[in-house]
Amino acid sequence: MTGVVLGIETSCDETAAAVVAFDCGIRSSVVLSQLEDHRAYGGVVPEIAARAHIEHLDGLIERAMAEAGVGFADLAGVAATAGPGLIGGVLVGLVTGKAIAAAAGVPFVAVNHLEGHALSARLSHGVEFPYLLLLVTGGHCQLVACAALGSYERLGTTIDDAIGEAFDKTARLLGMGYPGGPEIERTAGSGNARAFALPRPMVGREGCDFSFSGLKTAIRRITEERTLSPQDVADLAASFQAAVGDVVVDRARNAMRMFAERFPQGRTLVVAGGVAANAALRKRLETATKKSGFTVVAPPKELCTDNAAMIAWAGAERLQAGLTDALDAPGRARWPLMELAAARTTA
Repeated sequence: MTGVVLGIETSCDETAAAVVAFDCGIRSSVVLSQLEDHRAYGGVVPEIAARAHIEHLDGLIERAMAEAGVGFADLAGVAATAGPGLIGGVLVGLVTGKAIAAAAGVPFVAVNHLEGHALSARLSHGVEFPYLLLLVTGGHCQLVACAALGSYERLGTTIDDAIGEAFDKTARLLGMGYPGGPEIERTAGSGNARAFALPRPMVGREGCDFSFSGLKTAIRRITEERTLSPQDVADLAASFQAAVGDVVVDRARNAMRMFAERFPQGRTLVVAGGVAANAALRKRLETATKKSGFTVVAPPKELCTDNAAMIAWAGAERLQAGLTDALDAPGRARWPLMELAAARTTA
């Protein structure tokens, strides 16, 4: 197919629009962050996020199309996030995308936000199926075997907190700002990762599941038992980041062994999602994959955090496969990635 796809992303606290061509070319990508709107609350307030999407989305779409040099008549399709996410925000983007598709007379694709992350390395690096995915975001932490478009098998997931959530909660305990991930990474740079003996939940166990709540509890106890100096905070941030790295590497090694048995031809570990922007975690995974005979691929940071380019690309891939959605496609607060595999199997 030829042409371009308009992508819309409003699942959380970024309002985004992008235009992507079928040849993997990102013609434009515009993201409006709402961090300052939510910082005072230490997290995302759904009502504030939805209101901001309503106020800014139309202007961002106009800007994205202007930067790409296209009009509605040039679109081959429209893709919008249909979930999972904060349902108020999801519906803003979903309804807007449907309206544009209907007015332009082009196909509509209701994109699973997690599939957008899963396919982002195919947009940035042209990664071929099959590959192993480590999806690490504020709300998700999964190891997934990606066999083909729409065919995903979860090998492991968190049994409590997601990794991004653990970073945010730990940052709050240490008196840092929101979002916690970048704050901890920055502060850890001047800390001693061996200063505090923190637990490594699940390390050494079979399987690929994660757990981070015990690590967060250990941090809380330390903050309650003593007054932390600035250097203590840096040391604790470094120790926490190192512990998270140990957990992720251990779980990923198990997943790589499982994946290699199922897909001998697949030797790529894709790391996607907002937490994939953490440089220390990427470095740890690069070392681990080399020892396991895998290559780690991480999209650039602007494709790791929430963005509409990955949504447009997921839509483009589905359009090329002949997979489109009706204009009554629902918005979903919860939409596991594996349900796409079930739909593909029963179709």
